[in-house]
Amino acid sequence: MDNNKRTIAIVCGGDSSEHDVSLRSGQGLYSFFDKERYNIYIVDVKGIDWHVAFDDGTTAEIDKNDFSFVKDGKREFFDYAYITIHGQPGENGVMQGYFDLIHMPYSTSGVLVEAMTFDKYVLNNYLRGFGVKVADSILLRRGEAYDEEAIAKRIGMPCFVKPAADGSSFGVSKVKESDQLAPALRLAFMESEEAMVEAYMQGVEISQGIYKTKDKCVVLPATEVVTTNEFFDYDAKYNGQVQEITPARLSPETAEEVAKTTSRIYDILHANGIIRIDYIITKDKDGKDVVNMLEINTTPGMTVTSFIPQQVRAAGLDIKDVLSDIVENQF
Repeated sequence: MDNNKRTIAIVCGGDSSEHDVSLRSGQGLYSFFDKERYNIYIVDVKGIDWHVAFDDGTTAEIDKNDFSFVKDGKREFFDYAYITIHGQPGENGVMQGYFDLIHMPYSTSGVLVEAMTFDKYVLNNYLRGFGVKVADSILLRRGEAYDEEAIAKRIGMPCFVKPAADGSSFGVSKVKESDQLAPALRLAFMESEEAMVEAYMQGVEISQGIYKTKDKCVVLPATEVVTTNEFFDYDAKYNGQVQEITPARLSPETAEEVAKTTSRIYDILHANGIIRIDYIITKDKDGKDVVNMLEINTTPGMTVTSFIPQQVRAAGLDIKDVLSDIVENQF
């Protein structure tokens, strides 16, 4: 190991249904990082099994007291953690709390922001207070009684049922009739203790990445999501059942408004590192575009075909330099 380089842990895996997707993001990041500048290791976290994966296929256990490991008889320490866990414990503030305790700088926002962005219902209602447009929604807890007809009357049909606190790839259903609510809620409750029933918005779905450092703000070109599936589900995301157009086909005025909204939300949250914000562009009664926030992903996918690397390429940037910007901003 070159001791003149910073040593970076790409922390992936996690305890959610997206464990394997996170491992793919970890491999993507490993391929992107500037290895002339950094020593890079992949750390797979699942339950209490934390280990470093070496290139030769062997592993070494992580000492959770200080996030160190032993290689060739010598104890090695990390300088920085790049968290790319989709779901818990990397996207809900738990891993961030651990790194705060051991004073390890990391790539994401802090504990409160991560916990809040992980809970879609809490996030939507928080940002609504700042004037951000979001869909109407109600929260249901596992085991709680609910009235299907009252929900249908309040939220309307069709609507979406999704886990309130989890990633957005599993447990999500598009519900067209009130009698479909019960099975949709059962599916959502398999992923989370709480479920959100959210009003359906007809429009163009887009996603936009952003990061800021001490001296610059980089709002990446938005990606338009076109799928023949009912919505942007797991198959659309990871099995190619989608068309992704970067930059999105937006009018210059709407593109500018989306970029301003993205930057404003980043500042409201005091976010850190790369985040990705998903939107639905609807029309008002006069036919003008309305920018509605769907959700925020604070550990976006980082495979070669993921939105962020696509957007970085479309912006004419090198992902290697972007990652270096994010790391060095902490020092």
